[in-house]
Amino acid sequence: MLKMKSLVMSALLLGASGMASADIHFIIPGGPGGGWDTTARGVGEALVKSKIDGNASFENLSGGGGGRAIASMIKSKNKQGDILLVNSTPIVLRALSGQIPFSYRDLTPVAGIVADYGAFVVRNDSPLKTWDDVLAAFKADPQRFNIAGGSARGSMDHLVAAQAIAAAGLDGGRLRYVPYDAGGQAKAGLLSGEVDLLSTGFSEALEIAGSGQGRILAMTAPEIVAEHPEVPTIKSLGYDMTFTNWRGFFAAPDTPKAKVDEYVAKFAALIKTPEWEQVRARNGWINLFEPQAEFIKSLEAQEQQLKATMLQLGFIK
Repeated sequence: MLKMKSLVMSALLLGASGMASADIHFIIPGGPGGGWDTTARGVGEALVKSKIDGNASFENLSGGGGGRAIASMIKSKNKQGDILLVNSTPIVLRALSGQIPFSYRDLTPVAGIVADYGAFVVRNDSPLKTWDDVLAAFKADPQRFNIAGGSARGSMDHLVAAQAIAAAGLDGGRLRYVPYDAGGQAKAGLLSGEVDLLSTGFSEALEIAGSGQGRILAMTAPEIVAEHPEVPTIKSLGYDMTFTNWRGFFAAPDTPKAKVDEYVAKFAALIKTPEWEQVRARNGWINLFEPQAEFIKSLEAQEQQLKATMLQLGFIK
């Protein structure tokens, strides 16, 4: 309670001292159109519209499975003003699988902001009409059934799809996964017919469905999302599988505690604004604000849980 009062007081003090005059720069470790890109730009939009920040800028720095962006943050040493890196579950997954030489411990965790679920999308003209159709096609010939994702093999989109397949008693390790650099390219791969199914975030899936280019067959929430009752969950279809992907922000490794507290106060103020609620609802996100200490505990717990799952599915040894 005292911590939350302190955060709120910090937010009020920041507002009184001209918070809106500040600028913030977001590093996005993937290309346009993916979940990281959408999250950073949505948060930046709401920060500016609510006058918590004066201006927000964005830099897509893809490459190395997110490692290039992390390396840039480490190198910056917080000497270029307010810079934050957006990331999510893949920073834990890719470190566990050895795809990147860094982990969240090489940065300064700041705060978790939202949660998103996984979702599975097909083109409008796809013969796959239901999730059970997907399972049947995979069972008939796993080597001819392709699933795309906006991340490398062994990363989140791959793991979520493998878990969903395994929940039906099939061998998720045999899944033929086609990796793309972020969600925008993965979406293009689906729409061009290169793959049969797209494993992505629910917010990206809603965008595809809303544009009339695809259909969502299932998603990984623990229960039907009230705002989208037309989308079944894997669990509602009778398969015991759920997955929630957090998204949050990290600062450079030497960021002073006072600066981290300032960032946290901004986010604590942001999630109470109507400008943020508009962005959140538009993207189908779940509010999951966790200030630094709670965020770090969640990262540590997820690291242990994912390690056990990846060992079970044969993603790591």
